[in-house]
Amino acid sequence: MAFYPVVVSPFLLPLRKFPKRLFFIPVLLFGIVFLVTSKAVVSSIQKYVRAANYISAAQIFLGDNFLLERPLSFADIKPRLLGHWGTAPGVNFIYANLNYLIKKHQAEMLFILGPGHGYAGLQSNLFMEGTLGKYFPFATQDLNGLGHVIKNFSWPYGFPSHTNPGTPGAILEGGELGYSLATAYGAVLDNPDLIAACVVGDGEAETGAIATAWHLSKFIDPSTNGAVLPILHLNGYKISGPTIFGRMSNADLLSLFKGSGYTPYVVEGEDEGVYEQMLETLEKCYQEIREIQKNAKTGKKLMGVPRWPMIILKTPKGWTGIKELGGLKVEGNYPSHQVVAAHAKEDVKELHAVENWLKSYNFGELFDPKKGFIKEIKDLVPDPSLAMGNSKYARGGKEVMKDLKLPPAEQFAEDAKIPGTMGSSSMRRAGLYLNEVFRLNKDVRNFRMLSPDETYSNKLDAIFETTSRASVMPSEPWDKDMGRDGRMMEMLSEHSLQGLMQGYVLTGRHAVFASYEAFVQIIASMADQYAKFISVMRNYPWHGQIPSLNYILTSSGWRQEHNGFSHQNPGFIDDMLHKRGCFTRIFFPPDGNSTLAVLKDSQ
Repeated sequence: MAFYPVVVSPFLLPLRKFPKRLFFIPVLLFGIVFLVTSKAVVSSIQKYVRAANYISAAQIFLGDNFLLERPLSFADIKPRLLGHWGTAPGVNFIYANLNYLIKKHQAEMLFILGPGHGYAGLQSNLFMEGTLGKYFPFATQDLNGLGHVIKNFSWPYGFPSHTNPGTPGAILEGGELGYSLATAYGAVLDNPDLIAACVVGDGEAETGAIATAWHLSKFIDPSTNGAVLPILHLNGYKISGPTIFGRMSNADLLSLFKGSGYTPYVVEGEDEGVYEQMLETLEKCYQEIREIQKNAKTGKKLMGVPRWPMIILKTPKGWTGIKELGGLKVEGNYPSHQVVAAHAKEDVKELHAVENWLKSYNFGELFDPKKGFIKEIKDLVPDPSLAMGNSKYARGGKEVMKDLKLPPAEQFAEDAKIPGTMGSSSMRRAGLYLNEVFRLNKDVRNFRMLSPDETYSNKLDAIFETTSRASVMPSEPWDKDMGRDGRMMEMLSEHSLQGLMQGYVLTGRHAVFASYEAFVQIIASMADQYAKFISVMRNYPWHGQIPSLNYILTSSGWRQEHNGFSHQNPGFIDDMLHKRGCFTRIFFPPDGNSTLAVLKDSQ
C-alpha cells in the first residue's frame, strides 16, 4: 500500500500525557485516513488509465460507433489500420501518475515521449486534460469531440500517428528514436523550476544516442538548472522480437544505472500493486529531486556528484489488450507492438476480439456523451497552467524567449586593409566575440556553447575568460577551465550535444555548436528531423518564435599536412542546402572580420 511522508511528531506531542493504552488510537485513526486516501487515489488513477486505454485503442480501429452503442461491424472499422498500441498503455499509466504528482505539488513538468510512435496514448491524455480542445476546437469533451479525435487519428488531414509539431506540449519529433533524453536535459538547462519527465522506450534505449545521453546528468548543476526524471519503460519487445534491456535481470539493470550515476527504482507488475508502487516511487523521486536542488542552492551540504533518481518501469507490452489471437500470445509479446488485429475489417473473429477488448474497459462508466468524463477523472487533471500539454516551455515566443545581447562586431575587428589578409585566425576573432557574448548575458543565463572536445583545437578558447566547461564530476588540481556552472558543454558525443541544443533552443534560449566539418555529419539525420519539425511548426499559431540553431564548422581546407583529407567533408552543408523553405542560411566568411559580421548577423 502506498503511504506518503508526513511529519506526525507535532501532532503526537500532546499525547505524551495520555495513558499508554490510549496512545494507539490517534495513530490508528491516522493510518486509516491514509489507507482510505491512498485507495481513493489509486482508484481514480485506474479509472483515468482505463479511459485513456479505451481512447488509445479506439483511435487505431474505429471510424464510427465510438461508444459501442450497437454491436461492432465491419463498417465501423477504419479502412486502413495504423498506429502503435503496444507502448500506449504504459504511456497512459505514466501520464496519469504524473498528473497526480503535478497536482499534489503544483509542479512545472514537461513531458517528453521517446517512443513517439505511441502517439495514440499521448493524444488520449491531451484530450482528457482538455489541452487538445484548447488548440483544436473540435476536440470537445463530449461525444462529438471524442468521435472527432478517434476518427481523425492517422487519417488524411487529421492527426498524425507520431508525436509531431502539432502536438501540444511536444518539443520532440516522434519519427526517429534516440533523442528524447538529450532533448530533456537541454530543456532543463537554466530552467531551475522545471522537471522534464522523459519516457525512454526499451527499443529506443538500444540506440547509440540514448546510450551516451545517460551521462548528461553529470553536466547538470542543481543550483542553477532544473531536473530530468528519466522513466525507462521496459515492456520487453520491439516490432518482432525482445529488447536487450527487457531480457536483463533487475539486478543487472540496477547495477548499470547506479554505475551511470543514478538512483534507480524498479516499478513492475500489472495489477493494483503496480499503481501503488508507482505512486510511492514518484513521490520519492520528487522529494529526492527537490532535496538535491535545495542542498545545492542553500549550500547546506558539500555537493558532490548528484545522484538523480530514475525509474525503471516494467509493464507488459500491450497491457490490458487482447491476450491471444489465432493461437499466438499477444499481450506481453511482440505482436502487440502495432495494430493487434490487423484484419478486423474483414475477419469476424478479429472483429469480435476487438469488440470484446474495447468493451472490457467499460468506457460508458467513465464518460457521458454530453457531460464528458466523470468527476474522479476530471479531478486528477492539473489546472490548465500546469497541464503538461499546455507547458509554456513547449510553445516558444515571448513567454519563455530570452533576448540575446550582442556586442558590435567592430569591437573585435582587426585592421586589415585588404579583405582576406592573413592575420589572426577567423576562429580567434570568433572566440573573442563569443566571450563577450557570454559576458553580456551572464546574468540573463540564456546562452550556451557546445563542442565535442574541440574548443581549444578550434581556437575558440577565449570564451574561458568568462565561462568554463560544465561538469559536476570530481576535479583535480591540474584541471583547467572546468566548473559546476560552466556554460560550455563538451562531450565526445555529437548526438548528445545536438539533443541538448535542440532542447535548449526550443525552450527559448540561444546556442552555438562548434565542430569539425567532417564529423558533424554524425548528427545530419537529427538536423533533418529538426528542420522538418520547425518547418511544420509554423502551421500552428500557438507556437511562437524560437532562436536559430547555429553551427560553426571548421576544416583544414587547403592544408594537407595535418588532418587535411580526413577532416574535409562538406556533406552536412550539402544536406542543409537540400531543405525547402527559407530557414537555412549558410555563410563562408573568408577572413576574421567577415566571420565577426556573420556571427553578429546569424544570431
